[in-house]
Amino acid sequence: METNRLILRKYEERDLEDLYEYLSDPEVVKYEPYKPMTMDETKENLSWRISAEEMIAVEEKSHHKMIGNIYLGKREFDTLELGYVFNKNFWSKGYAKESCQAVIDKAAADGIHRIFAECDPLNPASWHLLESLGFVREAHFRSNVYFWTDENGEPVWKDTYVYAKLL
Repeated sequence: METNRLILRKYEERDLEDLYEYLSDPEVVKYEPYKPMTMDETKENLSWRISAEEMIAVEEKSHHKMIGNIYLGKREFDTLELGYVFNKNFWSKGYAKESCQAVIDKAAADGIHRIFAECDPLNPASWHLLESLGFVREAHFRSNVYFWTDENGEPVWKDTYVYAKLL
C-alpha cells in the first residue's frame, strides 16, 4: 500500500537497523509494554514481525527508510485493533496520521465495521492523533493494567483510554 510519502509493507531483514533505531530509544517506547531493546532483542523481534500478519512497516519513500510501524490486529465482529510506534526523528510530520488513514481507508473498503485503539492518558500525542482521525473516546479505565513492577515487586498500575471509529 502506498500514500503520497509512504510505503506500507511487510517487514524485511533489511529493516533491522531502522527498527533498532526506534525500539532502543527510551523516549519512543515510554508508553509501550516493553523496555528499550538491545540489538539482539531487536533481531528476535524483527523475526517475529516478518512472520506477523498484523505488523506493517512504514517506509518513507524519498529515503527508503523504515520510520515506524502500524499494528492492525483482527478481533471478533469485523473489528480491528490499531496501534503505532514511530521513530522520534519523524514525529510531528504527519507520517503517523498519513499511514493510519491509509489502513483505515483500506479497512473500510474491506468491510471492517469498527477499529479501536488503546493508549495511555499520559500520552496526549497518541490520543490527539486518534481524535484527528475521527476516533471517539469510549472509555477511561482506571488502574486497569500494569507492565512493570516497582523495586518492591508491586505493580505499577496505569490507566487506559479506549478510542474507536465506526466505518
